Amino acid sequence: MNTIVKLIIISTLFLFGKMNAQEFKGEATYKSKRQIDVKLDSTQMDTGMQQQVMEMLKKQFEKTHILTFNKEESVYIEEESLSAPNPQGMEMVMIGTGGSDILYKNIKEKRKTNQTETFSKLFLVKDDLKAHEWTLESDTKNIGEYTCFKATMTREIEEVQSGISFNGDNDLSEDENAEPKMKTITITAWYTPQIPVSFGPAGYHGLPGLILETNDGSQTIICSKIIINPKKSKEILEPTKGKEVTQKEFDDILEKKLKEMEERYSPNGRGDGESIEIRIGG
Repeated sequence: MNTIVKLIIISTLFLFGKMNAQEFKGEATYKSKRQIDVKLDSTQMDTGMQQQVMEMLKKQFEKTHILTFNKEESVYIEEESLSAPNPQGMEMVMIGTGGSDILYKNIKEKRKTNQTETFSKLFLVKDDLKAHEWTLESDTKNIGEYTCFKATMTREIEEVQSGISFNGDNDLSEDENAEPKMKTITITAWYTPQIPVSFGPAGYHGLPGLILETNDGSQTIICSKIIINPKKSKEILEPTKGKEVTQKEFDDILEKKLKEMEERYSPNGRGDGESIEIRIGG
């Protein structure tokens, strides 16, 4: 770790000590966008339909979240917005959007609770708050009035082909017995020690300062507004509604539901009319 980063961390620890004498709370607004690379077959849909599909996808992945935090807890909540209408005569089945209704984190107790609605059912997913293996870099840049430092980490994820299928007739299906293809991605984060808390947007945390921007190669999340010690601050409440499950139980439920959806929209299934299944990689 280079000297400048060490000095920043020392300054951060000093600020933490000063903050212990008073209540500290902040609110940060984040906007997320995802790079969409979906191939549309012009033989299966006309230009107007393609435009409707791409507009729906663009809106689906442009979200706004509010992160409310203090020294020990945070809650990340998606702002409600109107969904783009499905193209006429088609049902869009989104798989792998990575969305979350309410994400609560407790740094002191090293745990998190994720309240999320999946396939019209509300779940309360509880898990340990695992440490990320960040590498602190010397690069800096300004985001608004804050000086930010760069941090990176790598993660191995399942490689999912992006594409569109009609009525289950597609080239996206894979041999169920085949080993999933994996790929390594680099996640870049920009954090500011000027706000000395270890939180950030979505599943990111664990840096010596609030994370203001992340990029994993396909999705960018960036902070657009910060309020420190707002006069009317929201309470940081852990969500309590939904069926309580572990992360593994939730993953198993999701996998089962996805298989049911694939069977429903397969040529031999009972789904009527035209449908589209969209798989977004990353």
